[in-house]
Parts: sequence; C-alpha cells; structure tokens
Amino acid sequence: MTALLEVRNLSKSYQGVKAVQGVSLQVAPGELLAMIGPNGAGKSSCFNMLSGQIRPDSGRIHINGSETTGLSPERIFRLGVGRTFQVAETCLSMTVRENVQLALQSWSTGLLTLRAFTGRLDRNFRPQADALLALIGLDDEADRSCRELPYGDIKRLELAIALAGDPKLLLMDEPAAGMAMKERILLMQLTSRIARERQLAVLFTEHDMDIVFEHADRVIVLNRGQLIAEGSPQSVRADPAVQAVYLGSGALYAQGH
Repeated sequence: MTALLEVRNLSKSYQGVKAVQGVSLQVAPGELLAMIGPNGAGKSSCFNMLSGQIRPDSGRIHINGSETTGLSPERIFRLGVGRTFQVAETCLSMTVRENVQLALQSWSTGLLTLRAFTGRLDRNFRPQADALLALIGLDDEADRSCRELPYGDIKRLELAIALAGDPKLLLMDEPAAGMAMKERILLMQLTSRIARERQLAVLFTEHDMDIVFEHADRVIVLNRGQLIAEGSPQSVRADPAVQAVYLGSGALYAQGH
C-alpha cells in the first residue's frame, strides 16, 4: 500500500547538537505507527518538523503525495494533517459543540482564529459538529461548557477538533498523557477504530508502553536522534537494543504484556 506519510533522511541540529540524524519512516492509510524513545531521543523535533513548526536541516517529507518539507504549519494542515497535543486545550468559555464548530469554520475559511466566525455562532456547521461529537461519543455533552468536562472528555474533544478538517494524517503527541488507565484505553480504541474506518494514517508518540504495544501496528524507536529499531510491537519489544535504551530509565515495559 502506498504510504500516506513518507519521511526520508530527516535531520536537525541545534548549535551543533544533532537532535535528529537521518530518520526515515512511512505510515500507510489506516495504520497506527508509534514513535517511542527516552527523553531527548528526538521525538518532539521529528513531530515539529513534520507539522512545520521547525525546518529540517536536510531530508524530505511527503504527505499525501505532496512535498511538505519546510512548509508552514498552516499550509501543511491544509494539505490534510490534524494534530493533537500532549496537553489538551479548548476554549473553556465555549460549549463542547461550539469548540468543534470553531474548528470546522476555521478549516472552511482557512483562518485558524476566532475571527473566522461570521454570523451567529450557534448556527455555523452545527450538523457537522454534532456528527463529529457522535463519532467520539460526546453528543450527549454538546451543550455543556468545556470548563465542566473531565480531562478524559477534553482529550476526546481534542480528537474531534483534530478531525474537523477531515485529515488524511493525524499526528498525536502523547495522546494518553494525564489520563487514567481506563480513559487511555478507551481513547486509543476509539482512535484505532476511526483510523480503520476512515483510512486515516496515525503517527503517535507515547511513554506508556502498554498503550504502545496494545494499539500500534508498528513501532519505531529513536535514541539520541537516530532510529535504532522498527517493526511489529512483538519484534521491537524483544529487540536487545531497545531493551538497553530503556534499561534503568523506569520505562521498561513489564514482561508478558
């Protein structure tokens, strides 16, 4: 199957420190690829280059057939990329539905700000917003203020916002961070289902190895900016180099999971 995201020899240095060194990866439609590694491995730098927040020193990025190397975040997102962040943020003064309406109108107009709204807020893209809320299981909370939501629901709402532009690629930065275990499992199950149904390519970073090995189709491992392992969850879990990287860091996964 043709890759939706294709990265070749991506590199980035900061004042002589090599944060990312020649990383290559691919993600196919409907696939969940986990990017893992200890702190300082280069995961954030990779994510920020893919989303356009920093420019790579070298290498090429292709998303959905278009080269996006060095493009701005706005241009990359318009090509079909959604993103969630480690710390979820919503407009707390708005309702759940209004947050999704804002995202939908922003994508429609190309203006990712509150200025994108025209006319009455409660009339813009309401059917589409309700459909996304039903998809993530928050349709019963549509009229509730975001400031009243538990954090697990905020993370699900962030997923709906990321899906507002009907992306082909979803970048998720530690999607399970700050959530209870049951909420983590439910969020990743939901993400997996949506990825299969919509043939959405998903690249995510995560420190919870139970989440990684339960939900990822493939796993890549970075250490000191280099890709040191890739493959199925089972093969990566058994890789001596991966075990050595995590040894003593507190991130070594329990045997038998």
